Amino acid sequence: MKQGKGFRVPPKASRPAPPPQTLQKALTLHQQGAFAEAKRLYEEILEHNPAHFDALHLSGLLAYQTSRLAEAEGLFRKAISIKPTFAPVHSNFGLALHDMNRFDDAVASYDRAITLNPDDAEALSNRGLALQALKRFDDALASFDKAIAIQPGYALAWSNRGLALRDLKRPDAALASFDRAIALSPAHYEAWLNRGLALQDLARMGEALASYEKAIALKPADASAWSNMGNILKDLTRLPDAIACYDKAISVKPDYPDAWSNRGLALQELKRPAEALESYDRAIALKPDHAEAYSNRGMALQDLNRLHDALASYDKAISINPDHVEAWSNRGLSNKALRRFDMALADCDRAISIKADHFEVQWNKSLILLLTGQFAEGWRLYEARKAKKERSGHLAFNKPLWLGEEGLRGKTILAHREQGMGDTIQFCRYLARLNDAGARVLFAPPRQLRALMRSLDAAFDIVDENDQTLAFDYHAPLLSLPLAFRTDLSSLPAAVPYLKAEQDRIEPWRKKIGQDGFRIGVCWQGSTGKIDAGRSFPVSQFEALSRIPGVRLISLHKGEGEAQLHDLPQGMKLETLGDDFDAGADAFLDTAAVMACCDLVISSDTAVAHLAGALGVRTWVALQYVPDWRWLMERDDCPWYPTMRLFRQTTDGDWTGVFEAIGQALVQELDRALKDGALICPP
Repeated sequence: MKQGKGFRVPPKASRPAPPPQTLQKALTLHQQGAFAEAKRLYEEILEHNPAHFDALHLSGLLAYQTSRLAEAEGLFRKAISIKPTFAPVHSNFGLALHDMNRFDDAVASYDRAITLNPDDAEALSNRGLALQALKRFDDALASFDKAIAIQPGYALAWSNRGLALRDLKRPDAALASFDRAIALSPAHYEAWLNRGLALQDLARMGEALASYEKAIALKPADASAWSNMGNILKDLTRLPDAIACYDKAISVKPDYPDAWSNRGLALQELKRPAEALESYDRAIALKPDHAEAYSNRGMALQDLNRLHDALASYDKAISINPDHVEAWSNRGLSNKALRRFDMALADCDRAISIKADHFEVQWNKSLILLLTGQFAEGWRLYEARKAKKERSGHLAFNKPLWLGEEGLRGKTILAHREQGMGDTIQFCRYLARLNDAGARVLFAPPRQLRALMRSLDAAFDIVDENDQTLAFDYHAPLLSLPLAFRTDLSSLPAAVPYLKAEQDRIEPWRKKIGQDGFRIGVCWQGSTGKIDAGRSFPVSQFEALSRIPGVRLISLHKGEGEAQLHDLPQGMKLETLGDDFDAGADAFLDTAAVMACCDLVISSDTAVAHLAGALGVRTWVALQYVPDWRWLMERDDCPWYPTMRLFRQTTDGDWTGVFEAIGQALVQELDRALKDGALICPP
């Protein structure tokens, strides 16, 4: 926010001082901004008469205006000792005390000025700013209102009043106050700037940008509006534009630590963590106690997989601000990535103790609990996903959410999609549980999965969740059903297959693929984005498998990562299925049919792996060092999918070791197939 404090230069000396023409000349120069020459003349007067009140007062004001605050304090105190009943000197002394962050003393100084002159609107407005700094927002608002009652056309007081209203979480009223300031003074830069903040509070981002643009037009050399514009553009994911705004702010004010720090955030979201780290380091060099920059720096280090350095950065942020909730939260993420789960949970608990409604932290904690098999509390906290910034499972309906408390016999429930396609494939199995509870089930899966879902072993009607004519008693997002059914490791629904490939698709693919060799369907990458970070591996990891005699690798891959097929290692063989493979609007129908023709599926952590598990196909999944919560830890089987085997990284980022283990297991598998006569090798 941009505050504005008013100060008073007395229009003339309160008493004659020798020589009088020197004081008047000094005052004129002072008012014209020729501070160095004015200072010299005030000092000349004080050298002649050290007790000259006007020279002391005006010298104090000049020292304040040129940021020589300790000197200003001494001069004001001398002036007050000579003439304690002169209200402006107390008011101006308050300004210096404010800038020294001595806010209680500033309020006391303003109070003395107001006692001497109850109609001093400037002192009342400045008093409001000091009260605001003390977080006495109601008192600050009352002080601004008194100033405005005395001087209704006082634009600065209206603008400062808006700041207090923002702090009181009254953005509509704040906006009205800023608008009033602008109506009184259309060139009021601070009012335009702070109006943008109020509009941001109201999520009126387009209008906020326009307000900042107006502020910039009035004062292009002030960095605040550029930086605030960058913040909006960053939140709108217009990241290159945001960086351009931060760069402009920094060009105007190179020593602007917040702009450097926020620039780092934008670079980080663009997946440029090394550049982000440089930006955070600049912010910290400018402001060594910048807790926010240290916390953000830790995130960049984490993205660079420098986890211990990240922890050190979070610890520095916490040493500066022990209640820095984001630093505690992010520290938990680093400890989780290091498999230090007890420490990660403690970090989450500390963050939650600071901010009980921090839903991101609750969700992060739930992922750790679920990953470590602590399902009861994990499912409960997993509900926080509906309230976090990037919400999931939060579709609004005018019917109650069902979490297992009410009986369902004779009731209709709408089970609906959320998150990725893999989640739908994994948790659609719970529809059979809803059947068992006596409910009539309406099911709203993602549109591209509707055809596949028709094979689900449950009774339901596929619907569109946006159909306003739907009649039901309860609704439930799919991933709330494990909580509703109190799922633990002993009770999760693990019967497979619960999805089936279409028979009329299987035979054409069987003929095309043929019976020769040991046929392995493979997939190496999911959709790009944060959720896929660390899960995927290059297709070249399959090279050694492709060279095992009798092995045929068949690509099940569609979409991102498919281009890698054009740059395979020399001699690597990987069969593709043509442009017609799953080319329609319906997802995975051909994939399911091809899986039925394969002896094995090997996949990264993608929807393809979930589909293979749901079909009951023998599946091997390659997992990162700290995998997604559903794969648990320290086991090579998967309780969700009995036909699945898990191969885990033992060192973070090392896929080579994973595929060496897969290769050894595959050789053993082929030996058994040859002994059993189940492997047909081409002549």
